[in-house]
Amino acid sequence: MRLPKFLIAIIFFVFIVKANSQNYQLGKVTIAELKEKVHLIDSSASAAILFKKGRTYFSYNKDAGFTANHVCEVKIKIYKKEGLKWADQKVRFYIGYENLNEDRLEFSDAITYNLENGAVVKTKLENQGAFKKKINNYWKEKAITLPNVKVGSIIEYKYILKSENIVKFPDFDIQYDIPVNYFYYKTEIPEFYIYKPILIGGIPLENDSKFSTGSQSFENEHNQTNSFSYRQIEAYYSGKNVPALYEEPYVNNIENYKGTIKHELERVRMPEQPVKDYTMTWEGVAKTIFKDNSFGKELNEMSFLVEDVKRLIGNVESQNERLNLVFTYVQNKMNWNENYGYYTDKGIKKAYTDQTGNVAEINFILINMLRLAGIEASPVLVSTIENGLPVYPTRTGFNYVIAAAEIEGKQFLLDATHKYTSPNILPLNVLNWKGRLIKNDGTSLEIDLEPSNPSKESFNLMAKIAQDGKMSGQVRILRTDYDAYHFRVENGAKTQDNYLEKFEAELGNLSISNYKIENQKSNIKDPVLETFSFTSGSQSDIIGGKIFVSPLLFFTRTKNPFNQEQRVMPVYFGYKNQQKYNVNIEIPEGFQVESLPQPIRIATEDKNIIYLLNFSAEGNKIQITCAKEINSSIFAAEQYTGLKNIFQKVVASQNEKIVLKKM
Repeated sequence: MRLPKFLIAIIFFVFIVKANSQNYQLGKVTIAELKEKVHLIDSSASAAILFKKGRTYFSYNKDAGFTANHVCEVKIKIYKKEGLKWADQKVRFYIGYENLNEDRLEFSDAITYNLENGAVVKTKLENQGAFKKKINNYWKEKAITLPNVKVGSIIEYKYILKSENIVKFPDFDIQYDIPVNYFYYKTEIPEFYIYKPILIGGIPLENDSKFSTGSQSFENEHNQTNSFSYRQIEAYYSGKNVPALYEEPYVNNIENYKGTIKHELERVRMPEQPVKDYTMTWEGVAKTIFKDNSFGKELNEMSFLVEDVKRLIGNVESQNERLNLVFTYVQNKMNWNENYGYYTDKGIKKAYTDQTGNVAEINFILINMLRLAGIEASPVLVSTIENGLPVYPTRTGFNYVIAAAEIEGKQFLLDATHKYTSPNILPLNVLNWKGRLIKNDGTSLEIDLEPSNPSKESFNLMAKIAQDGKMSGQVRILRTDYDAYHFRVENGAKTQDNYLEKFEAELGNLSISNYKIENQKSNIKDPVLETFSFTSGSQSDIIGGKIFVSPLLFFTRTKNPFNQEQRVMPVYFGYKNQQKYNVNIEIPEGFQVESLPQPIRIATEDKNIIYLLNFSAEGNKIQITCAKEINSSIFAAEQYTGLKNIFQKVVASQNEKIVLKKM
């Protein structure tokens, strides 16, 4: 799988020289630290991580063998009221193993420090300040709330996570939405295990590694103490002054770009045993998943669906019609329980009876019914946007599964879990780079999840201006594909009155009447169509007896969404989009056009962005046409300056005025 250039930059790992040897300890809080009012580098910071230290080491017992222990120590300074949220700390841990004991997590050394009457006063967290809850069948969470935290406080805590899962370590995050003054991470790994370290985010760090001696003592089956020694690899990672990672507009998932150190097992070489290779290709990942009974076996559970499929498709010969019938049936019958995953939980037969299931159960039912209808269908493994980009082969790289159907060489991507999806219209969080289609024999191939065709929005306006500048007219808005899907998701649960109240406000306090909407909750494959009449007294300005009007009226863009000097993360639009505006304005009797804005056409060299604005006037009519095309869903950070400049020109062009004067 080829990675985009921006991803290659993100995961580039730099090994430098020896780790910083400065000593950072919990419990060492100074008056100077407590007196500090602002962060020395980032004065806007609401808080800062003074240090974060991590250590991963192994222990051993006769039943589980080697177990990984992950220790984390954190010290945080609170500068502003907004930073008080850092008093609440949550850590999730995995419990959904089939053959391993669930992970265990314990907090300790949680203390708040304040300066009172010139002295350092500390408040310890008591047991009642810790909470544990079950997130789902796979995860639990422990949380603490540190006591007596106020602006100026320093807080610190420690936790240890013990896990029999040695295939993948928990991520060690080194970047947050507040600065990190210093981080240090040490791993002590027995020579039997070879791990692949990966740095996400390109944060400069220092690194070194060396061999040392490790040893383990354990009780054997006779309650006797045994011990053994081995060589281990000690690795160190450290860095200073990591800047805060701030939210930027048009970002798919900020977690994809946050500084993080990851480790995944590549190879096991135990004494006198064959080497066990964990290095994976995506093909290998797909085969491993397919062999699981909760995946491959469930895709052969069809007998209970036969009669329903026969009744559903009847004498329909067209495969396209069959696909639509089956998809709509499953979408309407099944209810998603909001659980992700590519394995079934209770099985598709039970899910079908209950009419409720997780992502895998619903989409496996869809696949099996399509196959019974004579349509070639396969599962497609996906990583949702919030799960991150699967940049290297790993079983945890995927967290979702959709269906792919093929008819006469044309592929359709399907997800029946959501009520507003349709063939080739997936939930927006599923549009995340690449998926892995798994065939009947367990082999797989990579497919592109990005829509090949742009979604379209078409705006037609007929407006009439009165001599006092007031305006009235009619509007027709047509939205297709993902623009229609996004509209349905955003507004499907709103009443018409609530929607119009917000819509009128967004458009400059218009007064809307005769509102009609088509295909919002039915005919999902068709475009959403809105029509309405409007009146407004705020869409023009009268200065010196002249009327000034913006070309796109209430659809004028007034602000550039890209106003930062520099951009760290790629710009993500989600999908390709084309917008077109046709505006016809009838000017008032006794007035004529004094001036029109200059026409403009902008296009990037690769035609990934195209913008044009044209004007024509004849008699008492002005016609404006405007089109904007975004023909790529993502732009690298290096393209940001060009993107910012284009959008600035777009805003400027739309805010030049049409000037009308009295004859």
